[in-house]
Amino acid sequence: MRELYQVWPSSLTNGQIQSIIDACLEEPELDAKTISSKDVLSDVRVSSIRWISSLEIKDLLWSYVRRANYDAFNVDVDNNCEVQYTEYHASAGGHYDWHQDVHWNGQADSDRKISVTVQLSDADNYQGGNFEFDELKTNADFRSKGTVLVFPSYIRHRVLPVSSGVRQSLVAWFKGPRWK
Repeated sequence: MRELYQVWPSSLTNGQIQSIIDACLEEPELDAKTISSKDVLSDVRVSSIRWISSLEIKDLLWSYVRRANYDAFNVDVDNNCEVQYTEYHASAGGHYDWHQDVHWNGQADSDRKISVTVQLSDADNYQGGNFEFDELKTNADFRSKGTVLVFPSYIRHRVLPVSSGVRQSLVAWFKGPRWK
């Protein structure tokens, strides 16, 4: 049976995490937007984001994607990705409702194939904000600082509202030829 995700709890060191956060905070901060057709869906997602271009960060994430793809997914994916640093603030009602990461209506020559979520916050620095899969119940540890989670981009997931503090994460979407 094909596995639906791969997780490495507390895989990144505090030094790696701080280096990632420092690089991310150099990029401009934006309000996250979720678009369906031409409409911006402001109730689906509330967070601040920064787009990341660091090749060092992309290469680090690619090492996890390659391993997960070899061990579990076996999809046609390239070292071509978008990376985003995200903050969910309790003061703003930070959350991201049910979604999947593939742009099925997109006109690009490639699709998002594998998604990555890296937990950058210490779990004690915020309440709520849990990551969940829709049709997959698990007791896996997605909350520990430095945890790397890799899964196929078509799986629906969400981040529950943060009720206190700030949840910081790094997300990436690795692409490959269009889904067939």
